[in-house]
Amino acid sequence: MNMRQRVGLKFKDEIAFLKGWKRDRTSVGAIAPTSAVTARKMASVVDPSSGRPVLELGPGTGVITKAILARGVAPHNVTSIEYSPEFCRHLRGLFPSVDVRCGDAFALDLTLGDKRGTKFDCVISAIPLLHLPTARRLTLALDLLERVPVGRPVVQITYGPLSPVVALPAGYEVRHLAFMIRNIPPAQLWIYRKIPS
Repeated sequence: MNMRQRVGLKFKDEIAFLKGWKRDRTSVGAIAPTSAVTARKMASVVDPSSGRPVLELGPGTGVITKAILARGVAPHNVTSIEYSPEFCRHLRGLFPSVDVRCGDAFALDLTLGDKRGTKFDCVISAIPLLHLPTARRLTLALDLLERVPVGRPVVQITYGPLSPVVALPAGYEVRHLAFMIRNIPPAQLWIYRKIPS
């Protein structure tokens, strides 16, 4: 792919992002699409050799989806949950073989439907948690950790200085993954996981 094609794709992502942001500013937590560098760092936790599918929450324009696929995960092994119908249409056009589901991450059993009992390799989340009450964030984190094997991560991006989920119960851990300066705005990446006993 030449430079002109890459710039064209990036511009297309940004137009899709701005359309989605204009329609629903409360469910889009950023002011620009996630950078490719940040997306690759988030996707770096994926273990393609596990054979398990990956659950992605809040894929937006698909930058992180693209990074997950680049890790070697087959498109049919990626389930992306997006709240915005605008972004869902965009994602289905970009990734026709990815299982894009338009729904609510806070009603995952309903949104996942036939996949609600699936154990995922990991969860990669770009849901804007800082807009939500602390108890709701914790409930989501614990729900997600039940959907991955013990020891496997839930990765969360945030634009605040601290983890959006500050205190998990005993037997769980919160760990800082990275500070991504090459993101607009700069982002923090956090990992939540259940500690093997």
